[in-house]
Amino acid sequence: MNRLLDHLHRSGERIAVHTDSQHLSYVDLAARVQTAASTYGDGRRLVLLETRNDVATLVHYLGALAGGHVVLPVPAGRDHTAVLQTYDPDIAVSDGEVHHRHDTAAHRLHPDLAMLLSTSGSTGSPKLVRLSYTNLLSNAHAISDYLTITENDVAATTLPMSYCYGLSVVNSHLLSGAGLLLTDLSVTDERFWESFRHHRATSFAGVPYTFELLERLEFDRLDLPDLRYITQAGGRMAPERVRRFAEYADAARWQLFVMYGATEATARMAYLAPELALTRPAAIGTPIPGGAFTVDPLPEGTDDTVGELVYRGPNVMLGYARGPADLALGKTVDALHTGDLARRAPDGLYEIVGRTSRFVKMYGLRIDLQRVETALSAAGISAFCADAEDRLVVAARTQEVGGVQQIAAEAAGVPASAVCAVAVDELPLLTSGKPDYPAVRALARAPSQSSATTVRDLFADVLQLGATGIDPDASFVDLGGNSLTYVTTSVRLERVLGRLPADWPQRPVRDLEAMEKPARSRRSWAATMETSVALRAAAIVLIVGSHAELFELWGGAHILLGIAGYNFGRFCLTRRPRTDRVRHLRNTIGWIAVPSVLWVALTLLLTDHYTWTNLLLANKILGPHDSMTAGRLWFVEVLVWTLVALALVFWSPAMDRVERQRPFALAVVFLVVGLALRYDALSLDMGRDAWFTMLAFWFFAIGWAASKATTPLQRVLLTAVLAVALHGYFDSLTRELLVFGGLALVMWLPTIRCPAALTAAAGVLAEASLYTYLVHYQVYALFPGDPLIGVLASLAVGILLTQLVTVARHRLRVRRTERRRTLTPAPR
Repeated sequence: MNRLLDHLHRSGERIAVHTDSQHLSYVDLAARVQTAASTYGDGRRLVLLETRNDVATLVHYLGALAGGHVVLPVPAGRDHTAVLQTYDPDIAVSDGEVHHRHDTAAHRLHPDLAMLLSTSGSTGSPKLVRLSYTNLLSNAHAISDYLTITENDVAATTLPMSYCYGLSVVNSHLLSGAGLLLTDLSVTDERFWESFRHHRATSFAGVPYTFELLERLEFDRLDLPDLRYITQAGGRMAPERVRRFAEYADAARWQLFVMYGATEATARMAYLAPELALTRPAAIGTPIPGGAFTVDPLPEGTDDTVGELVYRGPNVMLGYARGPADLALGKTVDALHTGDLARRAPDGLYEIVGRTSRFVKMYGLRIDLQRVETALSAAGISAFCADAEDRLVVAARTQEVGGVQQIAAEAAGVPASAVCAVAVDELPLLTSGKPDYPAVRALARAPSQSSATTVRDLFADVLQLGATGIDPDASFVDLGGNSLTYVTTSVRLERVLGRLPADWPQRPVRDLEAMEKPARSRRSWAATMETSVALRAAAIVLIVGSHAELFELWGGAHILLGIAGYNFGRFCLTRRPRTDRVRHLRNTIGWIAVPSVLWVALTLLLTDHYTWTNLLLANKILGPHDSMTAGRLWFVEVLVWTLVALALVFWSPAMDRVERQRPFALAVVFLVVGLALRYDALSLDMGRDAWFTMLAFWFFAIGWAASKATTPLQRVLLTAVLAVALHGYFDSLTRELLVFGGLALVMWLPTIRCPAALTAAAGVLAEASLYTYLVHYQVYALFPGDPLIGVLASLAVGILLTQLVTVARHRLRVRRTERRRTLTPAPR
């Protein structure tokens, strides 16, 4: 105890820990650690510690080490039954509370044993890595050495403390007298970067998926004046991405350290010097200080430069533990056989070229595919396993793919959503009779609408992401969801959850997953549907039916304009960084404008319905104004140019800050501007026809304001404004009441309950509303004298086009994935 506490005291009043609510000096931290250590009782104990990136976890972790106990870190909020039953820890620490499970120590613990960590390949199983104090200290010293960590550094905790990589960040910085910024926020959360800047953090760590998220955030544009370096480990990162981030680093004057390691080596074995990341991005570099590699030749290798990579160093584990009796063992391992095939290049750098066995790296874990197949076989299921696009693909001779998915996920230690289970009549074999694993990989496809049974699979399908490309702490909005994809998502999400929460677009995936219902419990006559989805469906039917003269109920386009504003507030003005907001807006504009222009161009070739100004979506601005058909696309024109103008407005950092600080107030300001145009405050006297141009902006603005209204008083105010502004706007009281009812429903009733069949139909219509709006003028005209068939045909064509575009997007993604797989070297 004294050595660790003495070290903390030596760092004095320097800040050891930053959080959003407090700062702890090393002296303060030492006092808390000493108090925590005293709560564990006499004798060496086995302490199971549920970890979060918070002060309580850090204090109890250090307290257990200071007291000479053996720490077993596990992630909070997970099922630890296997570990609890196998090792029966003396003490369990959860949320800072110490629970004594035995009055006296129940285990014989070797004097060198300091920590037990879940192995990379057996997360969720009782197999653990035994680490000594020497392992921990030597690895922390080596990391501090090659990263040149000083007392002026502050590292943000982007990885969990239960993970060897995350824990190594903590150990190396505290050993160096540096600071830690403790946070569980995702790098996709703007608050993370605000805290990073506020506390002047100098580094953070990431696994390959972290860097994928950083690219989506346009990380190279973030203002991080104190950033000194970023580290990457937890799996192989594509060389082109390494090179790209090395270029970012070179331009912004920070450093990128690519590293290679394993839990069995207490985290790190090799690192690539930052100056080599541009020219040697595929290499793992050189051994860490104090470590050494050898390349053991293969028994039947044809290339004598390639062999199994073997590591030796003081950070190599004591050995594995498979039960409590193993905790009394000393060192049983002298060298770590990594299972990676490697070569040493002429410049002295080591390169990974393949695997000696069927291991793959996913979620930062090393997974033994043979072990997964064995687990399935033990359950009476014949199956072959392969990896594809960071997913585990299982071909099984059974129709119960749900059970296959669960067994495979548990055996691999990954979420069930990361497993693609496919039922086959016969397992694919080569002519030699051996498993045809390429054929198994070929079975991997993005889940269809009917097969997406989890939140993660559903989001992966709709947003065109891999299931493992989804951060559980990110929301639908964070993952790139917008007003064009939320319709499909909301309808299908209701099937998965059983009931749709009103704020689902802003909820983290993790929270939604916790609400998932068993498939049998999802069947119900009724379903929850977003009011905005129902209104989009109803509005497009009203628009098409009125234009085809099946009936006369006008006002659908103005309802759609209000809903567009509502979705703008929800999906564009999020907590994401400014550049991400603008990029989101740009993409939304593209998904509306490009199909519109393409349809106009096609129509120009076949009819005289449109003019060249329609190609610019500017007929209402440029004319001609005397055509019976040229003004048909007024709704699309108003929407596109409104979004273009707002994209320019929110490109301004000042406007972006104002909106974040006063979201409702700013929306009301724009509503006032819209109402000034509606009441012709500038005396432009443009007449009623102008109310079907940009002067209809106030409908968009009131929908925007509704999305930011958080109190009943704000909603009452908007409802009153809506009623007053609509009075006399149209020539028809029916039209005014229709629009008022629709927009008031959005303000006061975000979701509705209706028959499940109706929910599905409304979702399909709402998703197809844009394409239906574009094509219906030309389609219903093909059925003169039969408006009902014209309306049904227009809706059918709109739905068909929407489905064709969706299928085309999916096929493009599959081709890109296959191309990447072909070009990507073997994982290390």
